[in-house]
Amino acid sequence: MEIYDNLIEECIRLMNPSEIHSLPLAHCRPLWETEAEQKLIFRRDMAYELGGGGLPAVSALAFTSRPADSDRLLLYGPDLPRIQADSPYARLTVLHVDDGHWQDDQEAYQFLRRMEHTRYHVYPRGFMMRISTSADREPVRVSRQALQSGLDFARVGQLFLQAYHEHPQVQAATLLFVTAPDFPYELLAQKAARMEAVTNSLDQIFNRLIMDCRSCTLKPVCDEVEGLRELHFSRRHS
Repeated sequence: MEIYDNLIEECIRLMNPSEIHSLPLAHCRPLWETEAEQKLIFRRDMAYELGGGGLPAVSALAFTSRPADSDRLLLYGPDLPRIQADSPYARLTVLHVDDGHWQDDQEAYQFLRRMEHTRYHVYPRGFMMRISTSADREPVRVSRQALQSGLDFARVGQLFLQAYHEHPQVQAATLLFVTAPDFPYELLAQKAARMEAVTNSLDQIFNRLIMDCRSCTLKPVCDEVEGLRELHFSRRHS
């Protein structure tokens, strides 16, 4: 699965490599507590909101077949304890999946659906995601009490990594949080939207909903993204 690779590289090129920090993967044991369902954080109880007040709040999910020896947890900008007020925010997830898992259409389709579900159904205590898929926004309210108890991106990120690894197809995961105030979030949002369009196209292809390119509203995506049209035609003739 190389279809997302160019988009992933374009996202990374928006950043200064020397300012991308690796977060420790084993410093917080036991894991931070998760909630069984999303718990409300009222304004009176929050320290600030990531993406609050109309600030950018971008989320993106991509897949790659490039090998990875281990998970990576990355941060571009200040960590949660250092943020003092509403801040722009982005969360980029890249899942490393072997090419063999994309061969069976229904298996691939179900896998995509499970990854989308996991993406939005991890509930770290004190970290309330206010997801709006229609507006392509993912603001987060951060609890004042959770910060006092030690909440940071390493603890949040570990919970997401653990959730993705509940799916055996995921060989490794890279999770990148962005909070830098001067980052070009609008450009990242454009690339995130293209990733979402690619995923929607894959949904159509693997579920064989539309096999005639002339009647498909996602045709411009296939025309633009290298490898997507070839994948579609290989499914049509299989």
